[in-house]
Amino acid sequence: MKILLAALAVLSGVFVIVWAVYLKRTWHTSRRADSVEKDPNFPAQIGIGFFANFLDTLGIGSFATTSSIYKLLNAIPDDLIPGTMNVGHTLPTVVEAFIFVAVIPVDFRTMVSMIASASAGAWFGAGMISDWPKRKIQIGLGIALICAALLMLSSQLKLIPVGGDALGLSGPKLLFAVGASFMFAAFQQLGVGFFAPCMILVSLMGMNPRSAFPIMMGACAFLMPGGSYRFIKSNRYSPKAAVGLTLGGIPAVIIAAYLVKSLPLGTVRWLVVFVVLYTAVMLLRSAAAERTANAQNPVIPGSPGKSAQPVVLLPHGRDRDSR
Repeated sequence: MKILLAALAVLSGVFVIVWAVYLKRTWHTSRRADSVEKDPNFPAQIGIGFFANFLDTLGIGSFATTSSIYKLLNAIPDDLIPGTMNVGHTLPTVVEAFIFVAVIPVDFRTMVSMIASASAGAWFGAGMISDWPKRKIQIGLGIALICAALLMLSSQLKLIPVGGDALGLSGPKLLFAVGASFMFAAFQQLGVGFFAPCMILVSLMGMNPRSAFPIMMGACAFLMPGGSYRFIKSNRYSPKAAVGLTLGGIPAVIIAAYLVKSLPLGTVRWLVVFVVLYTAVMLLRSAAAERTANAQNPVIPGSPGKSAQPVVLLPHGRDRDSR
C-alpha cells in the first residue's frame, strides 16, 4: 500500500504543477463571452465544493450533486460542467484516497487492477468528450444523470445484493471488474460518477461493501488527474469554478472523514435522487431548445457561430457579396 500511496503522491504533485502553469495563463482570460464563465461567483463555488465533497466522502458521490447544483443555479455553462467537475474534484478525491486506502483493508491485486483500468478509461473518455459540442454534452450529461439516479434508487430500494465478506477478486470475476472499471471511468468524464456503479459492482461480486471505498476513491484519485489534464489542455472547463471546488472540497473531506459519526444518509440520498432526476430533465430540455435554436438560425459552413443570412440576388445573377 505504501508504494501505491507514494505513486499517488507523485501523480498529484505533477497534477498540481501542471494545473498551476495553465491557471497562470488562463485565470484572467475567457474562452468566450458568457458572463457566468467570466465570473462564476467564487465564494459560491467554494460552498458547492464543500457540500458536494462532504457527501462524496460519505459515499453518496459528488458528480451528480455538483452537476445538479450547477444546472439549477446556472452557475457555469452546460458544456463546461464535465470538465469543471473533473478538474475541481481531483485534489479532494486524492485526500479521500489517502484516508481510506490507509484505513480500510482490501486485496492489493484487486485494487491495483481496477485502478489501472479506470485510469485508462478516464483518459479515453476525457479525450472523446472534450471535443463534444454543447448540445451533445447536454444530452449525454442528462442521460448520465438519469443512470446515476437509477443506480441510487436501486440502492435505496435494496434491489441489489448487500455484498459478502470477500476482500478481493480473482479469475473471471476480476476480469469482469477490470472491464467494468474501464467503462465506469470513461463515463465519469461525462458526469455519471464512479462511486455508485463501483459500489454496486463490488456488492454484486460478493465483496465487503466497505472495501468499495478504498477501491473507488483510489481509482478516482488516479484516473482524475489524467482525465482532467485533457479538459485543462483543451480549455473545456471553468478555471475559477474548479479552483473554488478544490478549496471548498479538501476541508470538507477531512471533516466528513474524521468528525461525522452518524447522519440520516437515507433521507439525503432520497433528496439527491429527486434533484438529480429533475436536473436531467432540465438538461434534456435545454438540449431540445438548443436544437430548435440551431434549426431557426443555421450556421454558415466555415463560419462557426455565425447565423446564415439570406442571399440577395442582383442583376445578371450576382449576389451582394460578389461586388
